[in-house]
Amino acid sequence: MTLCSTVSSASSVGAGTSTKTGSPSVSHRYNDVGQALQRGERRTKGNARQKVKTFIQPVHEFRDECLKDLSPPPEHVTIFDEAQRAWNLQKTADFMHRKKKRPGFALSEPAFLISCLDRHLDWAVVVCLIGGGQEINTGEAGISEWLSALQTLYPEWHVHVSPQLRDSEYAAADALATLQQRGNVHFNESLHLSVSMRSFRAEHLSSFVKLVLDLEVEQALQLYRQFAGRYPIVLTRSVERARHWLREQARGSERYGLVVSSQALRLKPHAIDVRSPMDPVNWFLNDKDDVRSSYFLEDAATEFHVQGLELGWCGIVWDADLRYHAGQWHHHSFVGDRWQHIRLDTRQAYLRNAYRVLLTRARQGMVIVVPHGEDSDATRRPQYYDGTFEMLRRAGLPVLAE
Repeated sequence: MTLCSTVSSASSVGAGTSTKTGSPSVSHRYNDVGQALQRGERRTKGNARQKVKTFIQPVHEFRDECLKDLSPPPEHVTIFDEAQRAWNLQKTADFMHRKKKRPGFALSEPAFLISCLDRHLDWAVVVCLIGGGQEINTGEAGISEWLSALQTLYPEWHVHVSPQLRDSEYAAADALATLQQRGNVHFNESLHLSVSMRSFRAEHLSSFVKLVLDLEVEQALQLYRQFAGRYPIVLTRSVERARHWLREQARGSERYGLVVSSQALRLKPHAIDVRSPMDPVNWFLNDKDDVRSSYFLEDAATEFHVQGLELGWCGIVWDADLRYHAGQWHHHSFVGDRWQHIRLDTRQAYLRNAYRVLLTRARQGMVIVVPHGEDSDATRRPQYYDGTFEMLRRAGLPVLAE
């Protein structure tokens, strides 16, 4: 039995942990039907869905099959995309109790998924595709949960991992240190996908974003200078100036749009309301003449809409939920009529990871907006934004003329 963990400097392509090669998204089916119509072919959404399912199986279907049938699954090899998003024990047990009427379920999602392949008496392979710092939902356990499950429940499995898992963004150093005490753990540098396929102009973008979020500002400055000519990242304090810049940069059908943190609740004065209903299918796929599309730069997508997807050009509007001040990040959520400090380490990590997702969505370049704030508004004090703007400028980002 073998578990292989492949890590990437950018998030894995796809939306959610899945078996085989990904998750059959609504947008894929929608686009397939539209393209068939353009070719003069007749295709229903049901036909497109069936076509996708021939090589992709959502993880919940695989899980449910294994819950009903305790025999070994037909698959000997499974690939779990975005495996870092698998649920921890608490989240899994709660789901199993509420949705599956199985109280007392005692396995995390990684532990259960491995157990399904462990039913084979001869051999099985599990491949985990993971992106560092991509956990943004409560209960997402990260790659450390897979390693812990192997250590405590499956000592006979051989484990092949990238040494890059020791890096801080994977939050797996402790679990890896414990696991590697056994003899069947093998490190392989080739399992690290160091070149981002999303940002073809800037293979070092993810590293730059990590340095910024780790507040390694001087290193971020040096790295940005290496790819600034191929992949522009610019800074402004005006949302309208950012909109103008995006329209100027894009050529032909290159898609552009605004993205914001789901906690960015004080961007309403800039006509950005994260609580306003937004259809990601229309946003990602509709044309320039549709007000619901990203091209109109009216609806903003959050990290939950764009994780695993990308645009040609992005505008990131940075609110006061994540603030830089006095050499460190300060994490906040907006509750009622005021900002409140986020004190739990896990929730702080989710917020930083939300910005990590937003800052790695653009293939060709991006503009970051850090608003000025407003003295007369206690929820948008200029000091909530100024430190972040200055830190990004010290990281080498040029400021657009107003």
